[in-house]
Amino acid sequence: MTEQSKFKTLLIESQYFPPISFYKTLIEVDILKIERYEHYQKVSYRNRCYIAGPNGVILLSVPLTKGKNQRTIMKDVRISHEEKWQALHWKTLTSAYRRSPWFEYFEDGLADLYERKFDFLLDWNMACFEWAETVLGLEKPVSYTESFRKSYDPAEGIQDLRDVLAPGKSAGELPQYTQVFGERTGFVPGLSILDLIFCEGKRASELLK
Repeated sequence: MTEQSKFKTLLIESQYFPPISFYKTLIEVDILKIERYEHYQKVSYRNRCYIAGPNGVILLSVPLTKGKNQRTIMKDVRISHEEKWQALHWKTLTSAYRRSPWFEYFEDGLADLYERKFDFLLDWNMACFEWAETVLGLEKPVSYTESFRKSYDPAEGIQDLRDVLAPGKSAGELPQYTQVFGERTGFVPGLSILDLIFCEGKRASELLK
């Protein structure tokens, strides 16, 4: 048994403020490994996240230089800055969560993140992950793949969830909590971790267990 296989590792693609299901899985493992040698896949959480709005789900999508149909290796996928997408995303987040119990508490730190320019999608996603990880107090060691492997031997102790957590797919049992527009829309599942953080604050990590 190798040193690596003594640990339970989650292998998954890089995602933009991943859904709550991502973190519910992450909290049960020791190490997070990010796949960076896969080809970019469209209609995934790699460059999109979902938040709650007054009329239902709102999609936030990071524009890419070659569009969503590119077949670039994930580590080389570049963000397009032809439009001020970060300002637009931040405005949307502010509008959606200004009334939430914890938005003001986290506002300044998150606003700073949305003012930083990133050239690569992987770098942006990891900055978002690090912000959320700090808020949730998870502090999981993170590593990256060094090459692409189609599959992994279970004996290696790696839980391979690449392309398993995806928009429209069942995410299993998730925590229920009070959402900003819940009285109007009912509970909306499958949202970004940002929704849980803004609605539950420091209690968010407890709800993931």
